[in-house]
Amino acid sequence: MLCLFDLDGTLIDSELGITACIRHALIKLGVPEPAELRSWIGPPLRHSFAPLLDHDALRIEEAVEYYHERFATHGWREHAVYPGIENMIDDLHAAGHRLAVVTSKPQQHAKPIVEALPFGHRFEKLYGPHPSSPHSEKASMIAAALADFQASPKETIMVGDRHFDIEGAVANGVAGIGALWGFGSRQELEEAGAQVVVEHPALLAGLLRIA
Repeated sequence: MLCLFDLDGTLIDSELGITACIRHALIKLGVPEPAELRSWIGPPLRHSFAPLLDHDALRIEEAVEYYHERFATHGWREHAVYPGIENMIDDLHAAGHRLAVVTSKPQQHAKPIVEALPFGHRFEKLYGPHPSSPHSEKASMIAAALADFQASPKETIMVGDRHFDIEGAVANGVAGIGALWGFGSRQELEEAGAQVVVEHPALLAGLLRIA
């Protein structure tokens, strides 16, 4: 089976690095910080910055550049692997499943993170949008993975913690599995069309062993 994984909120808890980089961008622009930043994890940056910056395209691009400025030096290191993830990935690999990462994070930022993970070498491919893209592109990246691996949708799963992940899976006829240890809620994941919602990585490994 081809197992596709989101990065932020699924493999790693990246809240510290992402929110610190958002704050850096807002300080640079002189914009007050919103009361809640957790919901920013998952959607494309431009989507989240837009309301705060009056949908001003030039200021949005400035904000994204400031975000990436700090992320390249500090933010990419500021994360923790969720408990149970390493064992799950090793278990899936040992069982013969093929693994890849499909993330909304630009590939240039996701690549060093994945490479630094103790299990990063288990992933055969990494899919991320171009830095200039305003969209999540999960559906098109999942489609690219299906083509690259020559996998059928019925032999593929997409694991993620936000509705973007599940919607991308549904668009390709792939089973979307919601990860409740991340940043999305059960309601969000189920409404997006998740076939299964799991509360711990070990439960996912068990499901695939049965499959």
